[in-house]
Amino acid sequence: MTPEAPAPRDTPRHVLILGAGFAGLECARRLSNDRRFVVTLVDRTNHHLFQPLLYQVATASLAGPDIARSIRQILEGARNVTVLMDEIVSLHPAEHCALGLSGHRFTYDYLVLAVGARTSFFGNDNWEHNTLGLKTLADAQAIRRQVLSNLERAELSDDPAEQRKLMTIVIVGGGPTGVELTGAFVDLIHRSLRTNFRRINTRNLRVILVEGSERILEPYDESQSEYARQRLLKIGAEVLTNTRVVDVLPQKVILQSGDSIEAAAIIWAAGVRANSLTADLGLPRNRAGNLTPELDLSLPGHPEIFVTGDIVSMQDAAGVRVPALAPAATQMGKHVALLLKEELRLEGTRFAAQKLSLRAKFTYFDKGTMAIIGKNHAVMQAGRLKARGFIAWLAWLFIHILLLIGFRNKIAVLLGWAYAYVRNNPEARIIINPPTAFPPASPGSPPSPTVSSS
Repeated sequence: MTPEAPAPRDTPRHVLILGAGFAGLECARRLSNDRRFVVTLVDRTNHHLFQPLLYQVATASLAGPDIARSIRQILEGARNVTVLMDEIVSLHPAEHCALGLSGHRFTYDYLVLAVGARTSFFGNDNWEHNTLGLKTLADAQAIRRQVLSNLERAELSDDPAEQRKLMTIVIVGGGPTGVELTGAFVDLIHRSLRTNFRRINTRNLRVILVEGSERILEPYDESQSEYARQRLLKIGAEVLTNTRVVDVLPQKVILQSGDSIEAAAIIWAAGVRANSLTADLGLPRNRAGNLTPELDLSLPGHPEIFVTGDIVSMQDAAGVRVPALAPAATQMGKHVALLLKEELRLEGTRFAAQKLSLRAKFTYFDKGTMAIIGKNHAVMQAGRLKARGFIAWLAWLFIHILLLIGFRNKIAVLLGWAYAYVRNNPEARIIINPPTAFPPASPGSPPSPTVSSS
């Protein structure tokens, strides 16, 4: 005789999603308008950010609104989803709740952690005060403001040493972010701005990429890494590999060799660490603070808590290492949503008691990785498939347009790219709230401008 299944719960399950990045937003969208769930999505900003294009905001190729969209606008049709702007400061898994900076207490039946990563300085947190990071729109705008303001200062200065420092950008970290920033800055300054200044020659500006390991783009095939290095050198960047940074002082980078580089703009793209909230769960973490979940993405001992995105360190059900990339995060968000739907479907059936053991295991579908290297050049690889040069660059443009959320964003970015490609002259170069520490005026120097823009 078949045992009678327990009656399903009448009230909807409350799903608390922390973070509106790729994983959190995808999970919320997949659960939208399902009456079995009440969803609360909490993020410390009011917008979803398309981080793969963040470097283009930093290098004046795109404006901030082109790669960001209101979370509420994205989910306006999801009647069962409430969006709240708050910063979560602590997790309390024993009480099934999270505490916000506002003092609000968020309870849940299921918790989806999609809180993302932070910049890591490998134990040298004091370096943060002397560098610029690239994780948020504010970071990107700060980089753009600093670099463009430095050029304005150099145009105003009569001191050759000061000009050299103002016209030097150091980028620490040879991963995709560092490589893309390097290529974009060289394109911006050596090509797009070459006719915009009268007292300085923008071709004298140095863009220096510093990488501690043997090659840049280390996760890529060695031939792809070498292609990227040669391409950066050809367009005018300087690439230093096997070069460790041992200290970062105000406007100066100290290298392990004892050499130093004076630069008025130092950008840190060398490492990431998980959000500190992972420490509240009392589970083992790796050196970067990441958690290793079960194969269904739930945490050991906490089947009601799921972790996704950049805070995850794991191999999937097929033994494939899951990378910290937007496609992986999106797939994780989708997996959790489908798993929760299936779990509730099983309630009230004879399989209800086995619902945890029947959970689907996460399998990552590798859509490939790619990095753009200035205008017309990129590297791309997906499994055994490899491409580089113009074809890879076109693929990069096409894929990123497809991944952008919102018709307006797609059109704005496409038109911006088309205009910049034809004119070689990006428009997003206005400096808002420029730094005020200009060098002292010298006899014969031009008067200080009343408006600082390019």
